[in-house]
Amino acid sequence: MKVLVCGKGGCGKSTIAALLSKEMAKRNNKVLVIDNDESNIGLHHRLGMAKPKDFMNYFGGKKILFKKAKEITNKWKLKDLPKDYLSEKGNIWLLSMGKIYEFGEGCACPINALSSKVLEVLDLEDNQFLIADTDAGIEHFGRGVEKGVDLLVVIIYPSRDSILLAEKISKLGKQVGKPTYYVLNRVNRETEKLLLDSVDKEKVIAIIHENKDIFMSCLSGNELTISLDGIKEIADRIESEKRKATVKSI
Repeated sequence: MKVLVCGKGGCGKSTIAALLSKEMAKRNNKVLVIDNDESNIGLHHRLGMAKPKDFMNYFGGKKILFKKAKEITNKWKLKDLPKDYLSEKGNIWLLSMGKIYEFGEGCACPINALSSKVLEVLDLEDNQFLIADTDAGIEHFGRGVEKGVDLLVVIIYPSRDSILLAEKISKLGKQVGKPTYYVLNRVNRETEKLLLDSVDKEKVIAIIHENKDIFMSCLSGNELTISLDGIKEIADRIESEKRKATVKSI
């Protein structure tokens, strides 16, 4: 099962992706975390892992990624991923597609093209899950990144723009035929009610309240070791969706 975590900048995508990956790993699954955000530099800290080398360099660097991505046609297993470009801790592997480092080096389109292709060709086994942390907004839809995943998890925090973006993502998810679910993040009693009144409640699979421990851990750059009921609920839904998909394929 391949899960893509998306939403507005600052909504908590990387934090949720890290906590969800840890929860799935606790359940005796092998979890590949893909860092698909060219500007995010902290996902490995949240996972308590070393920063992996940019996967785009395995193909010769950003300048030739469009050409190299088109040449990827065969299916890959997790075991086929080059170990030199992975960080590993327990049942979690971390793969970073690439980052922007220099002024004027150009857009992240080649990185998204590589992500789209890798997500498409990766063939997971029964006890394997993929959690992809995307860049903010919806540019990755334009590059077709969502084509290779099974479902979308949209993180919404108390912001009108975040709500509107979630609605847009839901429409785009429908266009590509991917189930889309919402997670309400960093809410209190008042904002929880406002958000629930503003979104499709049937799509909400978890609600995560403001948490000082998470805030301080992210601020200090420490590994996230917190267990939350909301994260368990997301994991439960993902496992449920996988069971449904397995039944349909039989």
